[in-house]
Amino acid sequence: MSSAQSFELLKLARTRYTQREIADRLGRDTKTVRRWEKGETPCPLLLEPALRNLMNTNLIPTSSGDAHFRFIDLFAGIGGIRLGFEAHGGQCVFTSEWNDFSKKTYIENFGDGHQFVGDIVPYPAESIPDHDVLLGGFPCQPFSIAGVSKKNSLGRPHGFECTTQGTLFFDVARIIAAKRPKAFLLENVKNLLSHDKGNTFAVILQTLRDELGYEVHHRVIDGQHFTPQHRERIIIVGFRDKTDFSWEDLQLSSEGPRLGSILHKTDGSEPVLPWDENRFFDHEKQKVQAKYTLTPKLWAYLQAYAEKHKAAGNGFGFGLAYPDSVTRTLSARYYKDGSEILVWQGDKIRPRRLTPRECARLMGFPDSYRIPVSDTQAYRQFGNSVVMPVMKEVARIMTPHIHSMIEHEQVGISQHSLFA
Repeated sequence: MSSAQSFELLKLARTRYTQREIADRLGRDTKTVRRWEKGETPCPLLLEPALRNLMNTNLIPTSSGDAHFRFIDLFAGIGGIRLGFEAHGGQCVFTSEWNDFSKKTYIENFGDGHQFVGDIVPYPAESIPDHDVLLGGFPCQPFSIAGVSKKNSLGRPHGFECTTQGTLFFDVARIIAAKRPKAFLLENVKNLLSHDKGNTFAVILQTLRDELGYEVHHRVIDGQHFTPQHRERIIIVGFRDKTDFSWEDLQLSSEGPRLGSILHKTDGSEPVLPWDENRFFDHEKQKVQAKYTLTPKLWAYLQAYAEKHKAAGNGFGFGLAYPDSVTRTLSARYYKDGSEILVWQGDKIRPRRLTPRECARLMGFPDSYRIPVSDTQAYRQFGNSVVMPVMKEVARIMTPHIHSMIEHEQVGISQHSLFA
């Protein structure tokens, strides 16, 4: 997606809307829209989905190929799940993210042309816009169900409150209960399956299936099918109506890409990104900025630390990665020392951290994605995010079922109106 294409979409939108209307929908002021229109400043690349949504506001689904759907983005982070669903025609109508730094990155890339709230916990479910799909990478705060039996929660109108009250999953459940979306996607760490000897996950499934009445499917998917990173996450998918959804429809590469595919290129082919300039990569010298190479002191410390634990029979230590490697999982603590993924630079040169741009690529974000925060915050954000192509692939196999439910609902409304 180029800036020129965004500019063309803006011109098209101006044939239907005033500058004020566009500014209100995109969450910007009229002066900014005016500067884009006059070419005084470039139209942001990732406004393209919002501009397309603006032009499709009155679109009525007529077939599975044309049908668009509305979704909400809870615990949104920096929008990785959103990107995956927008790629298949989804329109975001509500976002919740409490972290101010993540919100800054999110708005920089998507605008805030719809309702954006911070903490979802006190927010009334009834005030959330109607939507077809609920998306949420909810944090799973550890909780115990000791002393609370399944019998006590089954058969009660809002029995899930007994076993999930006080956790953020409860807020997902109460919104599903109130808004009854056609489908949902929830993402979490693989360890959710084994937490509290499996009781935590049992309560989640019980809530979604027995209490809320959804058809639920779950699967652990490794990001290395799409990016050079071993990153296993559990994906929970649910549908309000019965479907023939199957995980067998996933297209997973037997051998995914390797680290060299996302590293900065030093042969002159590294793209010049105006929003990055030389922040991560020195285009004149054709090399990664020196600040990402470990200092002698830090490198000596990590080597000594690894030797200490190796002698004790532990597996702790740094992870040295090569161009043909699949890396360890990028974590939110990467900013501290980068130890889980250190890029080899030759035997006589100290290794380096990935740059934030390389972290974005490792998570499957396009180079058009902007990084407006400090390196420390960027490392935290990408370490907490999702492998975007995983979300895109899951969205691909979900959307036919979502479209089918939308069409059935449209037919039902039409028949009801005709009968009336």
